[in-house]
Amino acid sequence: MKGPLAKTAILLVGMYVFLKFILPLVTAPLPASLIFLYLALTLASAMIFYTMSGGSLDEFMGPVGRFLTGSGQAGVAGTARILVFVVFPLLVGWQTYTRLAPSDMPPAENRTIHPAPPGEFVGLANPYPTTPENVMMGKGLYAAFCSPCHGANFDGKGPAAVGFNPPPANFSDPGTIAQLQESYLFWRIKKGGVGLPVEAMPWKSAMPRWEVELPDEWIWKIIMGEYDGAGQSPRTWEEEE
Repeated sequence: MKGPLAKTAILLVGMYVFLKFILPLVTAPLPASLIFLYLALTLASAMIFYTMSGGSLDEFMGPVGRFLTGSGQAGVAGTARILVFVVFPLLVGWQTYTRLAPSDMPPAENRTIHPAPPGEFVGLANPYPTTPENVMMGKGLYAAFCSPCHGANFDGKGPAAVGFNPPPANFSDPGTIAQLQESYLFWRIKKGGVGLPVEAMPWKSAMPRWEVELPDEWIWKIIMGEYDGAGQSPRTWEEEE
């Protein structure tokens, strides 16, 4: 391809591919508005560079003007011009329609990572004392029922964790159970993923409904074992006030 406009088009395509697909491999992806801004600045810079290098703006933008007016457009170029003028408005119209047309789908809910527990679980305290015996029993129950997903090291990397979305919680992360009360964990373990409200959609937990298999005493002691094994302390209701 020859001419400054063709070279600029190649540059813009290369920049778009880099910003859209390559850069996210090493850092956070850029929003579409920022990518558009970079491309617009690149186009403006190319125009300024060419006109300051002895070229004329008409020479730079001439191919665009000839394409729009149809001057000298015949054969393949003429056919391409007709297709652009027909297909582009159709695409814009379809995009506008799909964005504005009413949908029969229910409105999306705002997702909350830690949705509020039902009232029956609010304010509960672990009825069993944190003794070495209870903690040891809790760790044993954790190893039997929880470690396949949450890991023997309480890091969410158990052998069965692969493929879950969201992944099992990493209890050693100070942003997980250290931010929650024991009653919250009791609710989540007891009721499992099926007990989550709509605020937790669309990524519902794969946690089983352990109340079917485990008595409340075991669940409370598992919670003790989780906090002790992860080196964390539960939040208290006094901290919430």
